[in-house]
Amino acid sequence: MRNRIVTLLWAALLCGAVHAQATFAHPWSQKRVAYFGDSITDPRNSGSKLKYWHFLEDWLGITPYVYAVSGRQWDDIPRQADKLQAEHGDSVDAIVIFIGTNDYNNGVPMGEWYEVKKEQVVYGHGKPKTLVDRERRYMKMDKTTYRGRINIALEKVKRMYPTKQIVLLTPIHRAGFYRSDTNWQCTEDYTNQCGIYIEEYIDAVKEAGNIWAVPVIDLNAVSGLYPMMDEHAQYFKDAATDRLHPNDKGHERIARTLYYQLSALPCTFQH
Repeated sequence: MRNRIVTLLWAALLCGAVHAQATFAHPWSQKRVAYFGDSITDPRNSGSKLKYWHFLEDWLGITPYVYAVSGRQWDDIPRQADKLQAEHGDSVDAIVIFIGTNDYNNGVPMGEWYEVKKEQVVYGHGKPKTLVDRERRYMKMDKTTYRGRINIALEKVKRMYPTKQIVLLTPIHRAGFYRSDTNWQCTEDYTNQCGIYIEEYIDAVKEAGNIWAVPVIDLNAVSGLYPMMDEHAQYFKDAATDRLHPNDKGHERIARTLYYQLSALPCTFQH
């Protein structure tokens, strides 16, 4: 009798699991998604015929609105947001921002998130309220620094689209990019002109998620792409001259990662 009960319980659990799989609907299916960024997202970049968002369009039926431009940095995000609004208004479900590698390559100083000022504020806890001295922080909107550029961009996008999902993607690992004598980019194991490694630019994107209440997908880690190894050159445009831009195979790997990472996030906040 006991064995029969255990068998029935297992059967019920298995049926439930199969039913859950059969009825699962990806939250980003059939949605309208804007993509902001640089050459890795730009459809005109020759590194690949297919970009990660092409795969998501195919697999999930996403309608892509792509505004990424090769070579752009975080200070271009406000322009991309303006173009999205001019062309589609509020008719978008989510915005994905994938940028930052060019800020590192161009030696944009890191800067600070906040500017701190001493002020007085009314406070009372267990006694009558009174003026007290406190330090207060303000978002530092400095277009000449990396953190300042992120502040400017996210302040604009979150005000422009307060009801929409906004997702940040960290820059992926990068090795050499040797296009010409005037465009010769070092591997990531070198510091840039500011003496900063790329990890600080990646970490800043993750910090921005907490500061601005925006989810972050750490593609630098979870995509698994590591062009510093010859074995991973197969995922990039050219083993000898371009291990910065993923090829079709590299973009498919990014897309497969995003497919599952995005499944844990709502695309819209409407019933």
